[in-house]
Amino acid sequence: MFNLLEPLLAEFSGVDYGEIRFHERNFNAVSIRKGELETAKATNYSGVGVRVLCQGSWGFSSTNRIEQDELKRTISDAIKAAKVSSAGKKSKDVKLAKANLAKGKFEPKINDPLTNHTFEEKLELVRNTEAKAAKASSVIQSTSVTYSEILDKRYILTTDRVRAEILDSKPEFRIFVVAADGSNYVRSFEAMGITGGWQDLFNKKPIEAMIDNVVARVVKLLKAPYTKGERATVILDPGLVGLISHEAIGHTVEADFVLSGAITKDKIGQRVASELVTMFDSGPEGNAGGTLLVDDEGVITEKTIIIENGILKSYLHNRESAAKFNAKPTGNARAFEYSDEPIIRMRNTGIESGKNSLAEIIADTKDGYLLKGGGGGQADANAEFMFTVQEAYPIKDGKIGELLRDVTISGQAFDVLISVDALSQDFDWDMGFGHCGKGQFAKVDGGGPYLRCKAIVGGRQK
Repeated sequence: MFNLLEPLLAEFSGVDYGEIRFHERNFNAVSIRKGELETAKATNYSGVGVRVLCQGSWGFSSTNRIEQDELKRTISDAIKAAKVSSAGKKSKDVKLAKANLAKGKFEPKINDPLTNHTFEEKLELVRNTEAKAAKASSVIQSTSVTYSEILDKRYILTTDRVRAEILDSKPEFRIFVVAADGSNYVRSFEAMGITGGWQDLFNKKPIEAMIDNVVARVVKLLKAPYTKGERATVILDPGLVGLISHEAIGHTVEADFVLSGAITKDKIGQRVASELVTMFDSGPEGNAGGTLLVDDEGVITEKTIIIENGILKSYLHNRESAAKFNAKPTGNARAFEYSDEPIIRMRNTGIESGKNSLAEIIADTKDGYLLKGGGGGQADANAEFMFTVQEAYPIKDGKIGELLRDVTISGQAFDVLISVDALSQDFDWDMGFGHCGKGQFAKVDGGGPYLRCKAIVGGRQK
């Protein structure tokens, strides 16, 4: 592929910067719902995205054809787009910060490649899992099980000498269950997603354990009481810590949002969290679902400390925003497909672990809640958030009570982080099964330790 793309760099004569990105993707998915095949998909597609910086403006074009004449036309279209955009701009002072640029081949560590396993094997696994979950309890009314995988190959070449081949492998597995007792319905799910191979996925969370967990949860939820809404002390599990880190904090430190007026604007060097809190966003994180070794500008990724001991230290940057902030590029320029332009996105976002055991934190909690498993919800540019919680348990005098139902957690994320007074020694990535949306999808992950803080717990009287 380099032999095909390399000669095209000559077509960028007269531009400030040129980028060619070839991307081939294999996406496979199979889903069984109520014993019936709902999805069976095997998709392969590829194409080239071209981006140029010319006369102070960006131009982008893409094609799914890789003949030389077509690629030259695509480059010409990107240059024309940049020039047209430039004509309407007042400020044309666009610069790119220097970065650690990639050369060579990059791929994650993989235990048992996904290609070692046939589509038929994956279908049978999903079918058997759905059947076991459906028969696990008489109250189960509906079950859905899905396996999906993304296998990517990228080649990135730029006029400033990026020459990178990047391979990626991201499988996911989900179990969704609905239980009912008369008109009383509850639902729950178990899911996991990683970067890696077949064994990497199922070593993280064995299927039998996933079935047991989700079934036991919905059975208990059917008879669980509601709780009243109140501001309370809460202990969040790694999944909820990751969800808040990503959705409520992470987006507010993406530099394009900062430039648009996010709540974090002009707050570098200020205290925004408890001194116990160190938050980061990292590309090279082993089997985490958002692992990214090289971003789509060809920058080698590193671990970026966003908040250090409570002090806001860094935003997340591409090369252009880094130049505007006089900062180092953080490797956060990402494009989901060849037809997408790279934009600033998170990778794996979390909070560093602390010194206590979970048992110590619970024993030290006089009155509060233990919350596990994030569900749906929302957050905004002011870091206000509200998320549903899969499991909520009251804590009284250091003792955990019975499961509650239909509980939410909400608040202003930086106020929540200021209130943190304990972090466990545990750490887990627990958001790799989903996608982040920001005009285009991105595979991400989030996690951390168990964390004690104050937030608003929402509920209702039965």
